[in-house]
Amino acid sequence: MAKSMNLLWGAGSPPCWRVMITLQEKKLQGYKHKLLSFEKGEHKTQEVLEINPRGQLPAFRHGDNILNESIAACLYLENQFKSQGTKLIPDSPSEQALMYQRMMEGPTLIDKLNAVIYYDWHVPEEERFDSAMKRNREALVTELKLWEGYLLNVAAGSYLAGAFSLADVIVFPNVAFAFRFGLSVGRYPKLAKYYSLLKDRASIKTSWPPHWLACSQGYNTLKDL
Repeated sequence: MAKSMNLLWGAGSPPCWRVMITLQEKKLQGYKHKLLSFEKGEHKTQEVLEINPRGQLPAFRHGDNILNESIAACLYLENQFKSQGTKLIPDSPSEQALMYQRMMEGPTLIDKLNAVIYYDWHVPEEERFDSAMKRNREALVTELKLWEGYLLNVAAGSYLAGAFSLADVIVFPNVAFAFRFGLSVGRYPKLAKYYSLLKDRASIKTSWPPHWLACSQGYNTLKDL
């Protein structure tokens, strides 16, 4: 079954990582995949555009079915392979509600991280304003404090919505991304604890961004946040 799957992905991209974690959790090893370079613009090549006309990664195909939104791909894989691998959607209505809520909040966290991390990279110098960057940083701090509150009771076996679930699949890559860019362990201890709990999970370790392994040194962008 996995042999009929094809994933085009970029290293370090939380949306790509989500799909890879789900594939591992659902025991779908052996799928076809190709690592593309954002820096070289390979996500805009015809190979990608044929699957994802937006020219974004991931670009995922299962047989004739195409899913390019990472959360949609994760939900699809869980629903198609419910009895295989890890059960990623809980049965309890309360845990399921919490899982969907945290899962859908995950993209807000990465959007606010990107607004700070990539501000200088994407905004021309003559168009930059200190006030805009200040607003972005303040919005990110507010978001991080919200997640600190969500994670007050997180421990092994109880994660974001009870057992490990799609909420963790969606959110963990964002948290790892934040610490890669220098988020303070001391200022955000609950996020740091969550990161430590999950970083060695088999599905996460196996799909860890290869360039992060090659160079463990991250960045200091968020160190003063």
